[in-house]
Amino acid sequence: MKKTALALGGGAVLGAAHIGVLRALTELHIPVSMVSGTSIGAFIAALYAFGKSWQEIRDIAFDLDWLDLSGLVLSQYGLLSNKKFGGIVTELLGHKNIEDASLPLSIVATDIGTGKKVLFTHGDVALAVMASSCIPGIFRPVEYQGKLLVDGMLMENVPVSPLVESGAQSVICVDLLARHVFTKPDNIIGVLLNAFYSSITNTTAIQIASVDLCISPDLSGFNLINIGQVPDIFDAGYRAALPALKLWAEGENTFPV
Repeated sequence: MKKTALALGGGAVLGAAHIGVLRALTELHIPVSMVSGTSIGAFIAALYAFGKSWQEIRDIAFDLDWLDLSGLVLSQYGLLSNKKFGGIVTELLGHKNIEDASLPLSIVATDIGTGKKVLFTHGDVALAVMASSCIPGIFRPVEYQGKLLVDGMLMENVPVSPLVESGAQSVICVDLLARHVFTKPDNIIGVLLNAFYSSITNTTAIQIASVDLCISPDLSGFNLINIGQVPDIFDAGYRAALPALKLWAEGENTFPV
């Protein structure tokens, strides 16, 4: 079977669905040759690229207080710092560079000073994950080489292009927001998440149009914040991925799913 590249998109707590996709890939013995991620997808992609099994990633996710990854800071750039997120990556993987991963790994962030995409394929993996998941207005930007970096969702929420540019012959992506239904937010974090993610859905559809398979779980019953949903979101990802990947592996490539 042809090895396949995997792109994992952003979507806050909905990212638990990615782990269900990883379970399906493992059970169907579909090999992954390289992986990319944006925002929470960068976190999951990094763990997977460094050899964590879907079971290990599931256990990490179930124990993780997803939106309590920060401490309040006084900054003109954001309310919170997600340095704790970077600390979690370091705690789980050690002090590693992206090029140390078992699978080639690409992580997308945004230079908020220039409005340009920043692609991490080398360097500190914890810093790259922290930058890619740095939601503007909520988290203080990550300073790196004179740049102020924020969430890669502003540039490419489902990062297919780094895989294509790296020579991937077959690409599977996971779009967490394609079937998402936005609900009335309860707080400022909900307002900002709804604003950012609702603005990128059309752009994402264009960016992923050429993939071999797009898995879009029905996550309409979940919101972007409630961590109590994580086990059910994981199950939803698995239920969507298993039949789609079976068809794809049999050569009946279908888009979208």
